[in-house]
Amino acid sequence: MTPMTPAHSSPLTDRPQLGLRERKKIKTRTAIRDATYALIKEQGYDATTIEQIAERAEVSPSTVFRYFPTKEDIVLTDEYDPLMLEELRARPAAESWMDSVRHVMHRSMDALLAEDPEAVRIRAHLAVQIPAVRARMIESMSATGRLLRGAIAERHGLDPDSLEVRVYAMSLVGGLMEVNITWAENDCQDDLRELVDRALDVIEQGLPAKKA
Repeated sequence: MTPMTPAHSSPLTDRPQLGLRERKKIKTRTAIRDATYALIKEQGYDATTIEQIAERAEVSPSTVFRYFPTKEDIVLTDEYDPLMLEELRARPAAESWMDSVRHVMHRSMDALLAEDPEAVRIRAHLAVQIPAVRARMIESMSATGRLLRGAIAERHGLDPDSLEVRVYAMSLVGGLMEVNITWAENDCQDDLRELVDRALDVIEQGLPAKKA
């Protein structure tokens, strides 16, 4: 992993002080998510309702829907996407693109697991076990791919709407989605960093040589 330099601080960790209103929003979102994970752990995904989540989080159902349009949106999170893109854009121009991607992915994995490892594991399992969650994850990853196209185009001086940039961006996003699924299928026992590196190796180098 390419180390960060003092000239390139990370938006994943070096975030500006938030105002009171924003802190309250984060507190509410966190309470809703914590309530959801607790209920799912107790009684399963299908049995957990928005009304139960609202009661456990001590908010109204309308508040839950104001923050999260669907139950699937509660268990999936995309707050890190803009921060990861900021960090990609902040990496040194002389650094290879794949080194930049590896660096940012390692840091995002570390941040997610440090924040709430149990929630990360629950999300991973739900994405494999619950069709509605997996469908929402695919939709979310597609939106992430559209954001990633801009960062790729900026670094390489290309048109973000070109077929080449579209395909490359979605190969990255799709590869990382399969990392999440593989991790969950193996009961979250694998090293996420190693899985990320293996996925990026395939994108960068192609399939490994056929075993003799």
